[in-house]
Amino acid sequence: MSFFPKIVFQYEVEEYLTKVFRNNELITALGTQEAEKKYQSLLSHLSHPPAFTTVRVNTHLASVKHVKKLLFEEIQKQFKGLCVPVLEHPKLQDILLIPVIGPRRDLEKHASEVIVGAQCGYAVLRGAHVYVPGIVSTSRFVKAGDLVSVYSDIEGKCKRGAKEFDGVKVFLGNGISELSRSEIFSSNGQLKGLGVRMIEPVYLSPSFDNVLPSHLFLQNLPSVVVSHILNPQPGEKILDMCAAPGGKTTHLAALMHDQGEVIAMDKIANKIKKIKQNAELLQLNCIKAFCYDGTKALSVEKREDKQEGPPFLPESFDRILLDAPCSGMGQRPNMVYSSTLKEVTSYQPLQRKLFTVAVKLLKPGGVLVYSTCTITLSENEEQVTWALKTFPCLQLHPQEPHIGGEGMKGAGLSLDQLKLLQRFDPSAVTLQGMDVNYLQGSREDDLISLANKDCIGFFIAKFIKSNSK
Repeated sequence: MSFFPKIVFQYEVEEYLTKVFRNNELITALGTQEAEKKYQSLLSHLSHPPAFTTVRVNTHLASVKHVKKLLFEEIQKQFKGLCVPVLEHPKLQDILLIPVIGPRRDLEKHASEVIVGAQCGYAVLRGAHVYVPGIVSTSRFVKAGDLVSVYSDIEGKCKRGAKEFDGVKVFLGNGISELSRSEIFSSNGQLKGLGVRMIEPVYLSPSFDNVLPSHLFLQNLPSVVVSHILNPQPGEKILDMCAAPGGKTTHLAALMHDQGEVIAMDKIANKIKKIKQNAELLQLNCIKAFCYDGTKALSVEKREDKQEGPPFLPESFDRILLDAPCSGMGQRPNMVYSSTLKEVTSYQPLQRKLFTVAVKLLKPGGVLVYSTCTITLSENEEQVTWALKTFPCLQLHPQEPHIGGEGMKGAGLSLDQLKLLQRFDPSAVTLQGMDVNYLQGSREDDLISLANKDCIGFFIAKFIKSNSK
């Protein structure tokens, strides 16, 4: 049952998506009513957080069992003794799953309010406290130590420093203000640090602020699956083409036991800095990060022998991960999607440029994994159709582990081809709340099955390059 309204799109994007999810292939297979039901369910799921928080254990430094014990103790401390299990995944043996309790419908709202921006609000729904840069407005007389109700300005219409706001706002829960209103909106420049400590969030998830930072990496479940599917081996040369912020990069390095070479690229300098920081924190030495545009990463001239970074000669890599820039419609929670149709449709050409470079950089016999965190056909299944027609040297390959559903109809792929793809579709399960009674009455297998389905929207395709032509 929905707690929040369905995600809202701009009119032209809504029209575009409606056509995608009512395409002829899909309607023929499911029927109009079932196709529409699935689409509406998807829209509801997107505005709610996933049912589980997923953390990846840095197996380079510690065992899953050891980290699980430490994490369980930390969660009990945060939740004041409330017994929430920490689950190991049978097919993804380096992740831990923590059920998200909520939505809690019986929370009393306080007169003092704090309004936060949409992105801050989404972070709160996934377990974060409120940090000062995320605060847009507070009630007139808020003091440090006050009980406050926190709301998200999902449309971005609240003016910074306003003393009241009557626009569209979503209740996120209650907390204790760490600062007074005058301190939050001090004229001495932007404050940083904790603004509101959440004590009664609508969705109860653990905070990971400074919790086992070198042992854990917060990562959505499908993002972990991607690295396992690429399956890098010790001693190989791997390329992560669009690598920021480095979750998959560091995962690949850990799976290789830090033996070999992981080249990480991103064209934004600050993001490369973040990748390097994450590699250092997780004590992974085989990662080399470069600020570079992936569409220009193929060298047409001979390189100097000592040159480490891009551009690279053809057939330089054993395996390549292209986690492509995308429209990001699969991210959760997201209540208002502000991109225009022009922006949404701009990703397909860019993805094809990157894909073309990736194919040329891959060695014969090498593996190319393509992934996005979006729900459209044009960025997912249509890209597979295009790739198979454009590059006869590529063959679709089975994925292991295969945890999500098969690909979506509508791009002209055969049923056998769709089964080789992996689409994580949150609408595959009924939107439901979770409380302690539900957890205690559920089998672990059923909870794992729910975690596999009730996650972000995501897509994965795996190709093998058969020859260099």
